[in-house]
Parts: sequence; C-alpha cells; structure tokens
Amino acid sequence: MTTAPPRPDSPYQSYVYAYPHKTAYRPLPERPPLRELWAGEPQHALSLYLHIPFCEVRCGFCNLFTRIGSPEGLTTAYLDALERQAAAVRAALDDGARFALAAFGGGTPTYLTAGELERLCDIAERRMGADLRAVPLSVEASPATATADRLEVLAARGTTRLSLGVQSFDDAEARSAVRPQKRAEVEAALGRIRAAGFPVLNIDLIYGIDGQTEASWLRSLDTALAWRPEELYLYPLYVRPLTGLARRGEQESRSAWDTRRLALYRAGRDHLLAHGYQQVSMRMFRRAASPQAGAGEYACQTDGMVGLGCGARSYTSRLHYSFDYAVNATEVRGIIDDYVATEDFHRAEVGHWMGGAEPRRRHLVQSLLQAEGMPLADYRARFGGSPAEDFPAELARFAQRGWLAAGDPAFLRLSPEGLAHSDAVGPMLFSPGVRALMAAYEAK
Repeated sequence: MTTAPPRPDSPYQSYVYAYPHKTAYRPLPERPPLRELWAGEPQHALSLYLHIPFCEVRCGFCNLFTRIGSPEGLTTAYLDALERQAAAVRAALDDGARFALAAFGGGTPTYLTAGELERLCDIAERRMGADLRAVPLSVEASPATATADRLEVLAARGTTRLSLGVQSFDDAEARSAVRPQKRAEVEAALGRIRAAGFPVLNIDLIYGIDGQTEASWLRSLDTALAWRPEELYLYPLYVRPLTGLARRGEQESRSAWDTRRLALYRAGRDHLLAHGYQQVSMRMFRRAASPQAGAGEYACQTDGMVGLGCGARSYTSRLHYSFDYAVNATEVRGIIDDYVATEDFHRAEVGHWMGGAEPRRRHLVQSLLQAEGMPLADYRARFGGSPAEDFPAELARFAQRGWLAAGDPAFLRLSPEGLAHSDAVGPMLFSPGVRALMAAYEAK
C-alpha cells in the first residue's frame, strides 16, 4: 500500500459514488432557505438518508465522517438535533412529498442502542412521513454492533437490506487493515443477521490489503459465499489522507499495488460470476434470482435525495448541499458538536450549485458506471441531445482504450475492461470547475 498520489494511468483514481464529490462543496454565503430550494422540485419519489456519525472503532482505511465513541448523552443530543432538522426539512417539502427509498448509514447506525434505533425509525416515519414497511430500507452494521436486540428492532421496523462491513475473514488481513475483529465474531454476527430474517444480506469485502494474496482473497470470498448473501460488494482498498493507513507510510510501490488490486478484482469478479452472481457495477454483485431491496421506482439520476444528519447530503436539481466535512478526529467532533447545538435547520449551509452542463455530467456518471449502462433515449428525453454530442472528447478516450461496449445502439455501456476501470472512468468525466474545487480543498 502507498500514500503516493495515483499515477495518471492508474485504474484507481477515486471511488465515484456521487457527483460532484463533497470536496467540491463550499460554504454558501447566501444560505438559501430549504423551502425555496425544494419549491417546484419533483417530490413523488424521493430518497431519504439518515446519517449516524458514530463508530466503536475507526478502521485504518476509513475516511468517512464519523467519530469513535460518544460521551454520555451525545447520542441522545444528536437524535434531538436530527428530530429538529427533520421537522425543518419536512416543512420545506410539499404536503404530498413521498419517499420511495430509505437508508440509515454512517458511521455505524447500529452503534445506537435498540431503543435509539426505535427513535431513529420514528423520526423517519413520524417526522418525515416515510413508510419504512412499504419502501426499501437499507441499514449498515458492523459485526460488533449487530446484536440480537438491535437486529430485532430493525427487522420489525421494515428493514429489507442489512449490509455488514466485514472487509476480510482473515484475521491477519483484518489487523493489517487496522480493523480489530475476529472471524469467529464476524460469523456469529452473520448467524444473528440470518436468524433475524432480513430479505437481503449484503457483505462488504476489500481487496488490496497488505499481505493479501489471490488465495487468501478467494478464501474470504468462499467464506462469504457460504452464507449465500443476496449481495456482495467488493471494494478496492484506498489509502486516503488523515487515515490510519496513511500514517503508516508506503508498503509497496503504486504500480505494484495497482497491478495487484486489478488482478484481485478480476479474480473476485470471475469467482462470483462462476458462482451464479450477476455484476451490477464494478463493486456490486447480486445473486441470481435473489430478492432485490434496491431503489424500486427511485432513479438516482433524476429524483431528489433528502439527507438528515451532519454527514448527510441532499440533492435538488439546482443544488447539492450538506454540512461541513472532515476526517480528522478533532475536526469531526467539532462539526458534530456544532450540529447538536443547532436550533435552526431551515437553510442550506454548504454545497455546490448544479449549473451549466453539471446535470448532464452527473446523469452520465451515475448511469455509465452501472453494468447495464445508460439508455440513450432517457438521456435524449431529458437533455435533448446525446452523450456523444455533449462529451465527444471523453467518450473518444474511453473508446480508444477499449472501455466502451459495442453492438447495442440503444445503450451507452462500459465493456468488461471499462467496468474494471470504473474508478478512472468516473473522474475523467468531472468538469474542470469541479476538478479545480477538489484540488483546492484542504483536507482536515
């Protein structure tokens, strides 16, 4: 592993799960009222995300917005603030606003006690009006916090997908990734999750850990497969600034690490395909014929997202907004303290205006990185043109490198090699303005 910047030809530039990245957000001097931002926005199929910024430990690779532990009373105070924010946000939405999708993320939502998880569900249902038993609800958990009482609450309140962060079933690899856990503890948690009866179990695994070989990687995959998870996410390891692994320094050269990660990705992909899984994206694999607890009628390219919590983002067609972002423990604690002390949540504080061609870029990024690709008719219906007309230079580079699939004139789709290079494809679609903002961001 290395902390050096990625090489220009590296397959691993950055994980693009949303566009633009939060490091392109800036304080909004005008602090626009939420009611104005949501006025006129389609609100028939919104996504609701509640963020819990607490974990029992911080993994060495983690750069998420989270703090370790919580002093007495902080989780209660945080849920109080979340309820105040929910009231303000719901007042900004139309009376007929409807949620088609919900998720609890973090941090680790199951860091909360069973009683606090009941309250979290109440905030989503009673304050926001989301029917958690009628829409897909995904919740993230860790092995140590996936206790029977917490899982019972989540199952009773309608959770359709439980995602467990395992990363590796090999104890030595877990230690190398600074993730203190034992395989026996992980398997015990998986047993409790299966007993709770969630329709979809997802297991997160990471490849590229120091000391990991193809043989040990496949052993982890086989251990996961023994639980017949409906979904598996395979993540390449990144070493980002201010994380525990970054403080360790270099373990191998960037080129060697890139080669190893790409080989492990291909081995994992082929192993899952051979075991009856379908590839949904570079990271996501779904077992054939398994129930889907996905987005349903929600479309991430077009429908809005309502985020609650100090690490959550919200998306309207004109503005993506959130609160301040940090990785450093002291900075994170300060932001959480400020959030807990906030009384007025009626305005957006930090964000990025989606003007010019940014909505087109977002649509392309969010669609092209999926294995099924993008229906060209959808793009034309929304924007009145085609990606080839709007982004000729970018698509020409992809085609030159063999990253675009041929043969289906109705879809723009990545080839298998293009999917393997998704973490290079996504950043190549960023606008110059977003690139400049991200480059100017000072990590804290």
